Amino acid sequence: MAFNFRSKIANFFANFFGLWAHDIGIDLGTANTLVFVRDKGIVLREPSVVAIYATSRRVRAVGLEARKMLGRTPGSIITLRPMKDGVIADFEVTEAMLRYFISKVSGSVRLVPPRVIIAVPSGITEVEKRAVKEAAIHAGARDVLLIQEPMAAAIGVGLPIDEPAANMIVDIGGGTTEIAILSLNGVVLARSIRIGGDEMDRNIIDYVKREYNLIIGERTAEELKMKIGSASPLDAELSMSIKGRDAVVGLPKTITINSSEIRIALKDAVVAIVNAAKSVLEQCPPELSSDLVDRGIVLAGGGAMLKNLDILMSEETGLPVIVSSDPLSAVANGTGTVLQDLSIWFDNE
Repeated sequence: MAFNFRSKIANFFANFFGLWAHDIGIDLGTANTLVFVRDKGIVLREPSVVAIYATSRRVRAVGLEARKMLGRTPGSIITLRPMKDGVIADFEVTEAMLRYFISKVSGSVRLVPPRVIIAVPSGITEVEKRAVKEAAIHAGARDVLLIQEPMAAAIGVGLPIDEPAANMIVDIGGGTTEIAILSLNGVVLARSIRIGGDEMDRNIIDYVKREYNLIIGERTAEELKMKIGSASPLDAELSMSIKGRDAVVGLPKTITINSSEIRIALKDAVVAIVNAAKSVLEQCPPELSSDLVDRGIVLAGGGAMLKNLDILMSEETGLPVIVSSDPLSAVANGTGTVLQDLSIWFDNE
């Protein structure tokens, strides 16, 4: 009886504080961070970039403002990405970035700190999980729950993961690609590879330097990937003019590059993603494999927007492949759905 009374009191205070708390879900990505506020939806979508003063390491800018400074700062200011391959590479800077984002969506004055759900790669270690939790707590979170990114993505795109049938998601982010087969609200098989959009950008930078002796930055490489990049031949090949620095003479230079060349640059990363998906399928139990013949594979994350990736993956796996309607928001929307109903939350620790 006393236990029930204490339980009711605890629930009362949880609901009471919830009236003033801004519970939020965070897709803490290597390239971008998205924040979902309960009952409001996605309210923040900014690059995971921070500019700091080199000597004091004091934060100069975060997010969109910091991204504008990439490659354009004096020696006294450093722009960096505190997340690498989906995990924290610089704890202090990640904490500062989270504090900025949480404050921005919750307001500078909060009666009750927010409860935060953060999506993390399925392959991260216990040490890396603790680092994420500690960074969020130090940044002002009241409590931190972790959810695997493929689970959040599957929920976010609306897959019926509660049914006794297979659902397969391939979430291609900036630092990692998360592949999972889910059934009955659980992960049957999962694989995380540290290849994603950032690796594709680096491959493009290397290709342009190797073939044209031209040095380009991350933003130019990303623009090439998004505008003319593809996983398989296009009906009509595209071209694009880019500017950079000549690696031989050191002067500015402009070249025109076509989509077939970018496809060559992206080949290794694309093949690795497709092969990882095939390896998960090869381990799938027969009954669940039969479900996927009809249900197919759903692509999410920014990398899902690479032209013809769905066609190539369908050809390689023999399964139907569809790109989710809003691939960039899948994980963030999933954390938001979990915020509304914590009974579907799984602490994958």
